[in-house]
Amino acid sequence: MEKTSNQANKRGSFSSRIGFVMAAAGSAVGLGNIWRFPYLAAKYGGGIFLFVYLILVYTFGYTMIMSETALGRMTGKSPVGAFKYFGRSGAHRFGGWINAIVPMLIVPYYSVIGGWVVKYLVGYFQGHTQAMASDNYFARFIGHGLPVEIYFLIFTLLTVLVIAAGVQKGIERISKIGMPVLVVLGILVAIYSITRPGAMAGVKYFLIPNFKNFSWMTVVSAMGQMFYSLSIAMGILYTFGSYMGHDMDIEKSTTQVEFFDTAIAILAGLMIIPAVFAFSGGDPKVLKAGPSLMFITLPKVFGSMGLGTPAGIAFFLLVLLAALTSSIALAESAVSTFEDELGWGRIRATILVTFIMVVLGSLSSLGFNVLSHITIIGMDFLDFFDFLTNSVMMPIAAIATCILILKSVTLDQIAAEVKITSTFKRQRIYNLFIKYFCILFLTIILVSSLLNVFGIISM
Repeated sequence: MEKTSNQANKRGSFSSRIGFVMAAAGSAVGLGNIWRFPYLAAKYGGGIFLFVYLILVYTFGYTMIMSETALGRMTGKSPVGAFKYFGRSGAHRFGGWINAIVPMLIVPYYSVIGGWVVKYLVGYFQGHTQAMASDNYFARFIGHGLPVEIYFLIFTLLTVLVIAAGVQKGIERISKIGMPVLVVLGILVAIYSITRPGAMAGVKYFLIPNFKNFSWMTVVSAMGQMFYSLSIAMGILYTFGSYMGHDMDIEKSTTQVEFFDTAIAILAGLMIIPAVFAFSGGDPKVLKAGPSLMFITLPKVFGSMGLGTPAGIAFFLLVLLAALTSSIALAESAVSTFEDELGWGRIRATILVTFIMVVLGSLSSLGFNVLSHITIIGMDFLDFFDFLTNSVMMPIAAIATCILILKSVTLDQIAAEVKITSTFKRQRIYNLFIKYFCILFLTIILVSSLLNVFGIISM
């Protein structure tokens, strides 16, 4: 083992627990909450999906957040260094690097989608509400290479400018400002949504569990969404944990991140599901629109309503803030890895991450137009990177974390780290899940995702 203090490495640090909570919540609150959660909830039973999701967040999700954050603070390192702290075997190197590479592959294509959000926000500011509600508006937009690339580069620039400013001046500051604004906008849009004629049927569908809608896929989908939404296995929580001081309460911080993330997911459901009910009368095909919900279905909803333009501005501004805080967290994890492993300064590491983002992100942004003739196992570049990271690498990375704790770290060391500042009230739940359930659940996510991609099961 080798331990180097944060001070010796001159690592950045959060100035307070609220700074960590806002940054960690910002990493979790992204497109996964605003877009993915509502359509999965709508598709897999509404209230019963929400019920299962909440149980998983406060057990499985809690265990994984605590694990990664505690390991980050204990070692003062991003994922690669955290794994090396406990051993230098091939398994330790693999576990560290797969956790570190995931954010490097996600942030480029995530920034492409962020660029789409910028495009729609600009469109609503220009008053193009009805045009964006037309059937082929989104297809025409992504079908033209230059505009998509320009908006992708704008979003990338916003991300790297914050990263270059550092932990306190960049990440912490933007999170402290951005997250409260996001909440206020979310509440305003939700109020507008649930007051539309016919919207209360959507509120009841989303909030009241109906066990007739329960299925095995409700559990699998809720588990996958929880995993994706909480930024588990993306290297982020290791990195943010390494920026935590030993005077910060890990368990209280984790509880606040859980609450914040879940509250935003519920708020997103109240923004979107009632509006779709009001627009379609609860048409199952519209509710299950999936990935097209944000960029095709919702613009139709806004176009059909009075005050559709200000509602569209508020909604896409909210989505932009959520996407930006997540992309910042992903990029910061990559920057931290290069700082630690290559001994580089922040600016130099940020330049390398920017280069990776532009190269891989351009493949994704041009994969719908200029490079549309190139596919990988039948997927365009964006879908392939999404499949590779979310369906394959992230479950494996999280399994590596569980094995590291059980085989190298021990539960006693984790408990000792947490109890420096926390009472560890849910220690029994933590021990139960890390020993018996987490690897099982992660294997289910991995296998079911692979079977879904190859058409063996439908999710």
